[in-house]
Amino acid sequence: MSMSRPLIGVTLDSEPGAPDGGAYSRFPWYALRRNYMDAIADAGGIPVALSHRQDLAAETLERLDGLVVTGGAFDVDPALYGAATRHDSVTLKSGRTRAELALLRLAIARDLPVLGICGGQQLLAVCLGGTLIQHIPDALPGALAHEQPNPRDQPGHEVAIVPGTLLARVTGAERMAVNSAHHQAVRTPGRAVVCATAPDGVVEAIEYPGHPFCLGVQWHPEFAISMGDGRIFSALIDASGSR
Repeated sequence: MSMSRPLIGVTLDSEPGAPDGGAYSRFPWYALRRNYMDAIADAGGIPVALSHRQDLAAETLERLDGLVVTGGAFDVDPALYGAATRHDSVTLKSGRTRAELALLRLAIARDLPVLGICGGQQLLAVCLGGTLIQHIPDALPGALAHEQPNPRDQPGHEVAIVPGTLLARVTGAERMAVNSAHHQAVRTPGRAVVCATAPDGVVEAIEYPGHPFCLGVQWHPEFAISMGDGRIFSALIDASGSR
């Protein structure tokens, strides 16, 4: 195992800019919350931001030891998982999705450690042949408030972790309190398997059994709500450093 810190690529959100200058810039810009980067650095990795240049995906991954696909206030295009219709609530960032899909597909093919967070978990499921629930309140009447009303740095609900899974081994837990900031969820996991669920049955985590480390969580472990959150990042760094 190398003594150097593994290099972890982190995907970014993007916005087109605002002509009136009310946003960060009048011109297109990337963005990411600091706690994503801090969680990786605190676990022993070196986080590096990745552009949305799909044409650079292969060369980028040659230099990385691990990949984190982050969340954001947008959705995966339903056409990517064969849906014939698109719910009115669905919003797209097609350039970002294309770039992240390219990175994910290559990372999985190359056995590069992968962590998908929130929307990144949903895209991971789609990448592995799965499908999504487009809007939880309509598809699952009576479901929990998965877009929790309290602040995101507080727990929204618990998840039950499937025994014997990678997530169970990593966290050392059967249950975890997590935050919740999503209106979509994994419907079918494709080649992945479900490794955690919410009390209402909504899928909260998936993993790809044939891969050295490929995990997706629906919550945001970078907020460190539970002890298991930090362990998820530590496990990613351990897997990335042992390649």
